[in-house]
Amino acid sequence: MHIVIMGCGRVGSTLAHILEDKGHSVAIIDQSPEAFRRLRGGFKGRRVTGFGFDRDVLVDAGIEQASAFVAVSSGDNSNIISARVARETFGVENVVARIYDPRRAEVYQRLGIPTVATVRWTADQMLRRLLPEGPAPLWRDPTGDVVLAEVQIDPKWVGAKVSALEDAAQTRVSFLNRMGEALVPDPDTVIQDGDVVHVMAVASEMERINDAVSQRPEEKAE
Repeated sequence: MHIVIMGCGRVGSTLAHILEDKGHSVAIIDQSPEAFRRLRGGFKGRRVTGFGFDRDVLVDAGIEQASAFVAVSSGDNSNIISARVARETFGVENVVARIYDPRRAEVYQRLGIPTVATVRWTADQMLRRLLPEGPAPLWRDPTGDVVLAEVQIDPKWVGAKVSALEDAAQTRVSFLNRMGEALVPDPDTVIQDGDVVHVMAVASEMERINDAVSQRPEEKAE
């Protein structure tokens, strides 16, 4: 994947290094050339000086070939504007923005742009959304046998009841995160666009559960 990062602060530089170590190509944008000093000497990615919402700057960073865009500058407005330009102008589907103001975050979630907010925690959360590689444990009991995990569901589950998802995965949905708020579902709760699904299960079952929910409902019916 080619990934464009706006903001070469602590989070942006941390993400750039982790993504590069995972074998991805990275371009990082910052309006201050001095910010690139945070990058290690061996960093092979592209450094682009400018504003992340400037179309020419984004093109220079390779946005037209990007599979993901992440905005982690120090300004909420800059982050959300650049995220919207990446998605709406260049068609990048996998977009994430860091927002400091939680009140704004709810608004931006409604616009369909995932937002996360604080340095290593933010980097980890960004990676979970940029590189969905299976269930991501949020909590594990002391024995390591039971986990609470976020699972990536196929978009086709939107409009289906939680009970149908539970039947397909043979597990219980612990809660949904809907527009920044936790919701404990009942069997008749309908999955909405943007819902983040969390399950509590035995760790050894998580791969099977993730496979089940990552398939379309009609595929499971077959």
